[in-house]
Amino acid sequence: MERIYEILGTFRKAGPEQLRVDAPVPTPYAAVDPEHLHVTLTAGAAAHLVVLHTTEGTSELTVELAEGAQLELTELFTAGTFSEMTVHQAARSCCRMTTVLLSGANASYRIDLAGAAAENNLGGVFLLGGQEHGVVKLHTNHLVADCRSDSTVKGVAGGEATGEFSGLVYVAQDAQRTDARQQSRNVLLSERARIETMPQLEIYADDVKCSHGATVGQMDADAILYMRQRGLSEAQARRLQIEGFVGDVVRRCGAEPLGEAVLALAAEKLERI
Repeated sequence: MERIYEILGTFRKAGPEQLRVDAPVPTPYAAVDPEHLHVTLTAGAAAHLVVLHTTEGTSELTVELAEGAQLELTELFTAGTFSEMTVHQAARSCCRMTTVLLSGANASYRIDLAGAAAENNLGGVFLLGGQEHGVVKLHTNHLVADCRSDSTVKGVAGGEATGEFSGLVYVAQDAQRTDARQQSRNVLLSERARIETMPQLEIYADDVKCSHGATVGQMDADAILYMRQRGLSEAQARRLQIEGFVGDVVRRCGAEPLGEAVLALAAEKLERI
């Protein structure tokens, strides 16, 4: 965690309750344990915001993207925070979101694509061990035509941990030419771990491209055997396989060296699962 704090210390401070961005800002913003944070990007603005949760409290974040605004949003949980985030996107805005749960947190997202050609991309990971219970909820609303959304949430659970993913893509009647994809991929590391996944589509338009899928499985035994034959221990082989599974999401945090620092935290978590 020291490395994470060191990196965030070089960023601009967001808040304590409001952040307004009126132009492209190259230096990322950081918010640590915000209780209430309202983020506004005006037309054509661009920014990167990193939100770190380290307490057991609650957090409420609201994001408003005006026409053509672009936001890179990274949310990292190291404690059992209950977080609710609402993202409202106007025409041609783009929001790229990454969420990483390294504890039994509860992360809820509501995304409203309310302007033509708005785009949202979300990548999420939860790593749970012991008796942790982690939840990711995602509700994506396609309210107008020609919007795109793409979400992939990966889960890993060991010990007696329980993970939950609940995802709903809603397509309104007038939201023609919607392009929406949702994936939930999960790996269990023990017989007593559980992951429940519920991806859903609710579609009222007739000219759409929508898909969803979910998988829950075990580690690849053949791949582990292959790595062990080349001198790795079983523990090392398991860790490398899981790091490969979640690494593409964790590394997309945007501002380097933040991605590598978060991946190092994830590797430490895997050692304890």
